[in-house]
Parts: sequence; structure tokens; C-alpha cells
Amino acid sequence: MRVVIADDSALLREGLSRLLVEAGIEVIGSVSDGLALERLIPEDMPDLAIVDIRMPPTFTHEGAETAIRLRKLWPKLGILLLSQSIESRYALQLAQMHPTGFGYLLKDRVVDVATLVDAIERVANGGTVLDPEIVAHFLQRRGARDSLAVLTEREREVLGQMAEGRSNRGIARALVLTEKTVESHIANIFAKLELGAEPDDHRRVLAVRAWIAPGE
Repeated sequence: MRVVIADDSALLREGLSRLLVEAGIEVIGSVSDGLALERLIPEDMPDLAIVDIRMPPTFTHEGAETAIRLRKLWPKLGILLLSQSIESRYALQLAQMHPTGFGYLLKDRVVDVATLVDAIERVANGGTVLDPEIVAHFLQRRGARDSLAVLTEREREVLGQMAEGRSNRGIARALVLTEKTVESHIANIFAKLELGAEPDDHRRVLAVRAWIAPGE
């Protein structure tokens, strides 16, 4: 797997590069700003770009805006956003424009190498991975006219675990359920969200997209 890293912190870039190389992931480049990232991508097409949301020159949302442009140019490029705090606007925009191959982790999470590598692999393979704190944030911001109001509380819990990128087995362990029970809940989620005609992998992505979309 081939990865590029974009972050204004040289220390973070070097640390991430070292961790990923040790985990068997090829880091083909690292840059400090969005413009450099946009120049780097077409030169040596990676499978995934790890992008800090806040980068030079204004340190507001240049990284996220760059990620949105990259997604428009190369829809199959995996995007893993990193940030110090939750920036829900750009997570929503990226997920809604193209929900496959997208992840968003808080920087505190990347010190856990296993979690980081798992997220990279899932996103590069077309999955969706959200930091647990981001999942909790989206849950708290939903209103009474929530588009997921048709789901039971347990089904919402299962969908939240799906949003974190967990497999059926991982969901079963986290919620202390059997895999068969998890499969039943997921089937109900797909039916209630009217996702019956798509392959299972794509339905999971669409269900996660519904999870992070604003309540209607």
C-alpha cells in the first residue's frame, strides 16, 4: 500500500512515516501544505492521502479544502483526515460527495499504531472509518427530526459501531452480542434505510453516510 502524508508539523510527518514504514506501509512522500500535496499526487499516484485539516498559510481549513479538491479529481483516492479537534463540516462534505474510502481520526488516536494501520487499510479498500469521539459528536447533534428515527436504540448503537469501521465480529464484541444478533440488526438497518438493492459492502458505506448526515 502506498501512502502520502500532508501535515505542517515536521515532527508528526516524520513520526507517522516511521510508524507506517515499520508496519509495512510504503510512504511515497510527505509535504507540509495543500499545494505541495496537490502537486505530489499525480506524480506518483498513492492509494491513500493522510491529510491534516489545518495547514498553511492560514491554519484554518486548507487541508480539508485540499482533500475535497483531491476527491473531485481522483474519486478512488482514499482520504484519511486528521485534526486536533472535531471539524464536522468538512467530514460531512467529504462523506456526502463520495462516501467510500474516507476516514477521519483525531490526532490523539494515531499514537495507537494498530488503530491507525487498521484505519488506513479500511479506507484504502473503500471503507469508512470515523473516530469514536466523532461518532459520539454526530449522535449528540441529532435533533428530534432525525432521519434515523426509524431505528431502535440498539440499531443506532450498531450503526455507530459500523461508522467506527468495526466488522460484525468487532461489533459483537463491543456490544456483547452474538454475531448472528449483529447480522440481524444490520439487516434491519438496511431495510429501514431502504438500502436493499446494493451489495453489502456498499450498503454499509451508505448506512454510515446516513449516520453522519444532518438530521432531516
